[in-house]
Amino acid sequence: MSTIVNHLGQPIGEPLPDWHPPTAPARTPIEGRACRLEPLDPQRHAAELFAGYAEDRAGQNWTYLPYGPFVDLAGFTAWMQATCLGADPLFFAIVDLADGRAAGVASYLRITPASGSIEVGHIHYAPRLQQTRAATEAMFLMMERAFELGYRRYEWKCDALNTPSRAAAIRLGFSFEGLFRQATVYKGRNRDTAWYSIIDREWPALRERFLTWLEPDNFDSQGRQKRPLATRTGPSS
Repeated sequence: MSTIVNHLGQPIGEPLPDWHPPTAPARTPIEGRACRLEPLDPQRHAAELFAGYAEDRAGQNWTYLPYGPFVDLAGFTAWMQATCLGADPLFFAIVDLADGRAAGVASYLRITPASGSIEVGHIHYAPRLQQTRAATEAMFLMMERAFELGYRRYEWKCDALNTPSRAAAIRLGFSFEGLFRQATVYKGRNRDTAWYSIIDREWPALRERFLTWLEPDNFDSQGRQKRPLATRTGPSS
């Protein structure tokens, strides 16, 4: 908590004399070692993504998303064209450089330059992308671009019952901030929303941990990690 007071003796937030609102992230690719984030293009990516998501035969990865599953490629492509081509949310396809195919998506959303806040969401990985180096690197690359642009706060929100998403947030270095009860309704049911964040002062140390983990010598010939990603940054989880 701030210990700064104004001339009336009231506590106030710390001044930010050198901070300026960042620009919105551009619709341009982000290159990594194991993956490449490409601005989502239905013609380029829809068929590969639809095929990848079909590997989840039970459809469990759609449960906590507010849309889907889609019964055919035409419906999936139509949804993508109507939903995924704007500036907010700004969708990216995650291309696994091991085979050159799109295997997941993620987006920036609730982009608020005036307060320096940006969220990552709509994260959906095909089974073959899950728990891979490329999967983690994609999240690192999106964080890195946001903080390089000058954002102060990077958010992650999910259904409070989505335990895999909550575990992923902690693994990636987010701090749990609280639960928003009855925050929204989707697919005809209630959603309590769990909030997580990383802030700019935490980013330099977190970035170094990601870079260390992503080094090639941390993976065996099968792509399995040798050392876990240790990214705890904040006071709570």
